[in-house]
Amino acid sequence: MDVGVAQGQVVDTETAQEFMRQALEMVQLPEMEGIAQELELKSRRFQEVLAPTALADLPDDRLRGLLRSIFATRRRASEVIATVGADRLRTELTNLLHGSEPVVARVDRFDDSLAAIEPAIRRDIAGEALHFYDPDRHWMWTRWMWDPDLRTGALPLVTMQEFDLEGSTAGQTYLKVGTAIAFVNQTGRAVGFTRYGSEAFGIDVYLACVYGIYLYTITRLRMTQEFNKVIPPLPQLVRRLLGTHRMEV
Repeated sequence: MDVGVAQGQVVDTETAQEFMRQALEMVQLPEMEGIAQELELKSRRFQEVLAPTALADLPDDRLRGLLRSIFATRRRASEVIATVGADRLRTELTNLLHGSEPVVARVDRFDDSLAAIEPAIRRDIAGEALHFYDPDRHWMWTRWMWDPDLRTGALPLVTMQEFDLEGSTAGQTYLKVGTAIAFVNQTGRAVGFTRYGSEAFGIDVYLACVYGIYLYTITRLRMTQEFNKVIPPLPQLVRRLLGTHRMEV
């Protein structure tokens, strides 16, 4: 995965390891490995429905199932299809995944073409489609990894404050997110906090755990203990964030 070179230290290794320690208090390592295997299954299914010949004639119900396997669009799949149009969405997914331009240009085109829906939604669709169709070449970008509007997410929690995640366009931001993910993954494989499952999906599980722990922390600070019980346990929360909970694709 060629995402360019960052200058200086990118990963806050001590904090990254602490998140892993907290995660292991809530979910056992074999279950993390099991979630990574679920992502491999999700990837195979995305590859099946997003292949060029399949995507061209993908029925609306399978397109809806694809969107319902993405956390951000699970409850808004019908709304997205109604707003964008099924034919338009199939066309833009084809351009995104199978176009000849560099990935930055393809992400920007997808982002511009789906301007009728909110930015976070269209960028989550692009990030998941790219990653799960070709996980060896492309990484995932979701709002829970990095939300440039709120400037929150899992990545800024485990990277140095000096590392800038924000690009001038959606495509440029996608590239910066990829650089951060590559460095976190490289560090994690070396010291052990992403060393489970395949290299492509272990990092996804780890970052989802980081965000889950962050969510628990801010919720405890802001809400009553009774309301906290509404949030699912970490393994289930991670599956929801990664779109494998009741996967429909």
